[in-house]
Amino acid sequence: MNWPLMSGMGLVVLCVLGVIVVGIVWFFVTYNGMVRWRNEVRSGWAQIDVQLKRRYDLIPNLVETVKGYAKHEKEIFMRIAECRGQAMAAQGINAIADANAGLSAAMRGLIAIAESYPQLKADANFKGLQEELASTENKISFARQYYNDTVARYNTMIQSVPANIVAGMGGFASEAFFNIPEGEKAAPKVQF
Repeated sequence: MNWPLMSGMGLVVLCVLGVIVVGIVWFFVTYNGMVRWRNEVRSGWAQIDVQLKRRYDLIPNLVETVKGYAKHEKEIFMRIAECRGQAMAAQGINAIADANAGLSAAMRGLIAIAESYPQLKADANFKGLQEELASTENKISFARQYYNDTVARYNTMIQSVPANIVAGMGGFASEAFFNIPEGEKAAPKVQF
């Protein structure tokens, strides 16, 4: 076969075209990877959000059960209602983390009050709510871990060279971690 384009100039043109094709393929693969990890981050956050909402729904039932035994503890009930409202209204990862830290502290106060009422500790409804709350706290912890791991992968991808060029062109921004505030490193105790 006679390949007239395979002269020196033809070979250069094919090499340049090959590099362009490889660059285009790399760009799309990198871009799609970033889209995938951004969606994983969003999915991870959605899982945290589901568990936080479950927690918010359990708290009023637990408070009502305690109220039946400890009617005169109005201050803690008001504090829990206030913290729950702040947590539900919080916007942004850091604000949500801070608001939930306050709610956890208030819940610890409620549990401490429950310690003073042996009849309450024996109440089947109270025990069931405690177990559900403990389970939800564990699910929040696992969801937070998954979310933070996913954020780390995503942020590493968009900040690495040369993928950061694609990230800049595609409008990909770093995501925030869901950190536990300093005063809230221990999980709330909800079991007796």
